[in-house]
Amino acid sequence: MDTNDETSAGSRLLGPADVRRLAQGIGLRPTKTLGQNFVIDANTVRRIVRLADVGPDDVVAEVGPGLGSLTLALLQRAAHVTAIEVDDALAAALPATVREFAPQRADRLSVVHADAMRVEALPGPAPTALVANLPYNVAVPVLLHMLETQPSLQRCLVMVQKEVADRLAAAPGSRTYGVPSVKTAWYATVTGAGAVARTVFWPVPNVDSGLVLLQRQAPPPGDRREVFAVIDAAFAQRRKTLRAALSGWAGSAAAAEAALEAAGVDPRARGEQLTVHDFARIAAAHP
Repeated sequence: MDTNDETSAGSRLLGPADVRRLAQGIGLRPTKTLGQNFVIDANTVRRIVRLADVGPDDVVAEVGPGLGSLTLALLQRAAHVTAIEVDDALAAALPATVREFAPQRADRLSVVHADAMRVEALPGPAPTALVANLPYNVAVPVLLHMLETQPSLQRCLVMVQKEVADRLAAAPGSRTYGVPSVKTAWYATVTGAGAVARTVFWPVPNVDSGLVLLQRQAPPPGDRREVFAVIDAAFAQRRKTLRAALSGWAGSAAAAEAALEAAGVDPRARGEQLTVHDFARIAAAHP
């Protein structure tokens, strides 16, 4: 039996009618506040799971599973899925949805009813992958928090607002390169993995979405908090030269210039030109 075939494996994915029925069953009216736009297209969740390269040895953390569209697709491939859901009704309903649509895989699901930003440890086996449809208003902090608190994560495939996707995958020197780009690069290599049509969501959002793939890499030498402080200072006044932008962080413009020169960085450069390794050298050069 092909365990990746949803029919022969005794499971199926959600379609538009299923999503609306499940939402109605718990009295759910999607809210913009929580960024609730649910995927109603089975081909889209299959594509996400394929791009995430989820396999039978993977333990997947999913943030914001919602009504379970992506969860069901992940369960067809992964050894286990740990779903983190902040909404009371959605967290309570997800196990029943999995029992209905994938009864043979119900024991592979754990639901953590919590705010992902407050989760420090997850129950069960350590996650190897993060796969999620992240609300655009919290996407970057949630992603950074998960990368920091779950060191076992080797790769992430997240669906976010296209603007956020562009920022995460931006290279130094580009217009969209900024704090999210550099801080994410501390943990992983980041590449864009394609666009997602608005029509695959219910309700249809008024923004485009994109996929981003992250592969864990060793961070640069140094203390993460100190390096992130330099990054924040550099981009708080991104139009200024680093000598000026880092003067508050270093204590004076002269001290900033000394740290920059010691790190081999031109004091007249701007933050948008630097890699995460450049920022790490600057942090290390400051006494």
